[in-house]
Amino acid sequence: MKTVSLSGALRAHVGKKDAKKQRREGVSPCVLYGGKEQVHFTLKKRDFDHLIFTPEVYLINLNIDGKEYKAILQDVQYHPVTDKVLHADFMEIIQGKPITVKLPVRFVGNVPGVIAGGRLVKKLRKILVKGLAEDMPDFIEIDMSHLNIGDNIAVKQLTVDKLTFLENPNSVIVGVKTARGIADLELEEEEEEGEGAEEGGEKTEGEKSSEE
Repeated sequence: MKTVSLSGALRAHVGKKDAKKQRREGVSPCVLYGGKEQVHFTLKKRDFDHLIFTPEVYLINLNIDGKEYKAILQDVQYHPVTDKVLHADFMEIIQGKPITVKLPVRFVGNVPGVIAGGRLVKKLRKILVKGLAEDMPDFIEIDMSHLNIGDNIAVKQLTVDKLTFLENPNSVIVGVKTARGIADLELEEEEEEGEGAEEGGEKTEGEKSSEE
């Protein structure tokens, strides 16, 4: 994983009233957990905006009042109306202890099914995995170059060294469906052929009746 550095300050007080005051001052209340004890601190929002508004996962060198921690951003709570950051949770990385993160998916390859007129459907943009921090890749690469119409790639088809996939094994990541326009056209053609056969049948009956 890519590494970034952040500097924070310990919170003197913990509570809703104090948190509101900090947000007005341009800092976001945060908590670091996963180690021996929880650490409540603040970060300048502008300093970690690039961690929030990206699909990538970063290994963070976190300096809180001179004490160093290694962590990852685990969760962010937003205001339901304004979408402003209310709180951020960081998980401390302990040497030898597995972590659970959602890694972004990177799709590669030309898709034969799309070239043939199918519709590409991407269902998972991130995949939940478990492993050691040092074994975590920047992303999970999905090769779509073998996908024809009707094909898909499920979680159970993935293998990445030293990682365990925690998603439902049958969850589809990406697939190629028949384009709706093509399906409708085929259906119309079938209906027209059926109507033609019926008209032909009526004509035959008419000829027979005239002969009689």
